[in-house]
Formats: sequence, C-alpha cells, structure tokens
Amino acid sequence: MATNELSFYIHIPYCVKRCGYCDFNTYTPAELKIESSLQEVSTSYIDLLLDELKLARSTAGPAIIPTIFFGGGTPSLMSPRDLGRVIEYLAGEFELAENCEITLEANPDSISREKLEGFLAAGINRLSFGMQSAVPHVLATLDRTHNPENVAKSVALAREVGFTEVSVDLIYGTPGESLEDWQVSIDAALAMPITHISAYALIVETGTKLAAAIKRGEIASPDDDLMAEKYLIADTAFTDAGFSWYELSNWSRSGSQARHNIAYWEGANWWGAGPGAHSHINGRRWWNVKHPSAYRDRITALESPELGFELLTEDEKNLERVLLQIRIPGGLKVDEFTGRQIAILNGYQERGALDSNAWSAGHLTLSREGRLIADAIVRDLTINLNQPDIGL
Repeated sequence: MATNELSFYIHIPYCVKRCGYCDFNTYTPAELKIESSLQEVSTSYIDLLLDELKLARSTAGPAIIPTIFFGGGTPSLMSPRDLGRVIEYLAGEFELAENCEITLEANPDSISREKLEGFLAAGINRLSFGMQSAVPHVLATLDRTHNPENVAKSVALAREVGFTEVSVDLIYGTPGESLEDWQVSIDAALAMPITHISAYALIVETGTKLAAAIKRGEIASPDDDLMAEKYLIADTAFTDAGFSWYELSNWSRSGSQARHNIAYWEGANWWGAGPGAHSHINGRRWWNVKHPSAYRDRITALESPELGFELLTEDEKNLERVLLQIRIPGGLKVDEFTGRQIAILNGYQERGALDSNAWSAGHLTLSREGRLIADAIVRDLTINLNQPDIGL
C-alpha cells in the first residue's frame, strides 16, 4: 500500500482569446491553426495527457493523490467526459485520497448547467472562476472578454448543481482602476456564495499586449502605493466577511483552503502534465517542452516531453522553503535562522512587519503590513542565508 503522496497538475493550454495581460503558456485556435472542432481537440489532447501519465506511474511508482488541479488556459473548454478520463486513469493507476481535492479553473463564459453537471459527475469537486474585476472598463484594460454579470450567474449555478467549494480570482492594480472600482469588485465577489477568494496584484509581464501599451504610453503603469492600499482594503473586507488569509494572496472560509496550492507552498511532490508544465519530486524539478505541437511530437514518438531539469542542493531547498513558507500564517521557526538573520528580523519586528504574538512564541509570521513588504523581507533574509554568523 502506497504511503507517499503525489499531487497532479494537469495543464490545458487552450483559450478562445489571449488576454492582454497574460503570459501563461496558452494558445488560441488561430495561433495553433486549429480547424477541427473543440470536441476533437479535447479528445486528442486528453489522449496525449494519458500517455504522459503512464510515464508518471512508471517513474513515480505507487502513490496516494491528495489533490488534482486542472489549470490553463481554460480547462472548462474541455468536455467533462474527457476530463473524467484523466481522473479515472489516475484513480486506476494510483490511489485517490479519500478526500481528494479536484479543482477546475473555469471561465464564466464557457459554463452551462449541463457542463457543470458533467464536471461534478466526472469527479471534480472544486471550481475556481476567473473573475478579475466586476468593472467593465477594468476588464477592458485587461483585455478580458467575459461578461462580469456571468460570474455571479456561474457561481450561483455551480452551487445549485451541487458544488460546495467555489472560488473566484480577482486582480488589483490595473491601470485606471480607482479605489472605488476595486471596492465594487470586492463587494461583488463577497455577495456571491463562495468559499474561497484570491486577490493578486497585477504584474505587467514583458511581451504581453498590456506591457506594449504601457511602453507606448497608451496606458499608465500600475501605481505601487495604490496597489498596497488596495491590498489592505481587500484584506479588511475579506476578514470582516468571515474569510481568513492562509497565504499572501488567498483567503478562505474555515476548511476551504486550496490544498493543492498549499502543497506547492509546503514543497510537496507534484507531477505537472502537459506542455510547459513543471514537476517536482524529492528535490528534482523538471519542465516539459512548451509548445503543444512539440509536446504532441514527443508523446507520439513515445519520448518523454521533458525539456530540462535541475537537482536542488540543500542550500537551494532551504532557500525555497524560506521563500514559500514565509507566505503562510504558520511561517517559520525563529530558531532556524542565524544570528545575522535574527538581527535583521528584529528590525522588521520593531517596524511592525512581524506578528508580535507569534514572534514572542518563536515563530516568524508576517503581520498584515508585513505582507506588503514580504519580498523585501525575503530578499534581506536570503542575501544573508549563507553569510557567516555574527555570533548573537
């Protein structure tokens, strides 16, 4: 009987349209010159994924699967029957945990009652809707095509069908988004029967349409001070509504944390299947070829889709542990740090960036204000990670 755990990320690289801010490994039918029906695409792509998952079984051996996450792209474009084939295969080759969390990212414009019923019947038990904003001009700047009214309709329909775990994703800091606009989006999200909410600061990625528009001066750059204020507004609103933060950008009702994402933050093992997907098992990290055509060619030739890999040293593992676990309330134990690092942390504690009660108990947990400067704290800690101790 298996005792080790292995989560799975299943990448679906297809979108009807590429959003202006997105640099994810996704492709539109036009970019891939696809002329076949979406059903044909769904079936043929899932066939390729199943072949890669055979490799996962022979490589990783027996394991218990605590979480499966269908991400993208737009996984909700796929047919429920085909996604069900992935779940069925994993359940047959591995062992699904009794309470296995199976998440599907969904675009509200690609959802219907029939599809939702199909996803639920296939074994999916958690939905994450891409909302981004409830304000039309903000969505237009992001080049999002969904109707903001469809988010509430999709969430309500999902609950009617029988989904008990439903999340929405928001983005704050879009150029032209006022504090009032951000409050509208927060209020709209909290008015829905959701159990989880994510709020991510907009990152302008090189090579995107948004980055090009900013470079040409057509759109202003995001305002860092305004983004910090928006984070504090969101955290207050979410907390007042009964959600608790369990990671810098994620809040949930009790018992509704995204366990798949927690696995990443805790450095657990996972297999990423699909073009460009990353995997990690026991300190070995690897990534697949990015383009769907290259992925197809590798799989059909009975070759591994792996493009490259790295073996993490103990120092690298320790660095990543700090980078990831400082993002969660449990934080890190103070006695794991050197005297030099503790001196740095004392300075942040005096500034109010660390939770004083946790610090007194020997734990490094960021305060709400500390979450705003988490990157700076990590940078200071990691620069001094392997420096000689000063003997405090």
